Amino acid sequence: METKREKFVRLAEKRMDSILKGIELMGNLSNANNYEYTQEDLNKIVKTLKSAVADLEHTYNASKGTKKFKL
Repeated sequence: METKREKFVRLAEKRMDSILKGIELMGNLSNANNYEYTQEDLNKIVKTLKSAVADLEHTYNASKGTKKFKL
């Protein structure tokens, strides 16, 4: 039977492969011979990716209970 750790590793590797492939495909859109985009388009893409990574980090940190309020 698969342990929780083994399941995490299996799913994380599969999902990261998909994410990295998606980012690679987004990078293919930078070919100016085939596509037209603005700096604003690029800024939106990068901002969205950075926000998604920050949300992911927050999700993992919150699940560990490491975020605590202090005055």
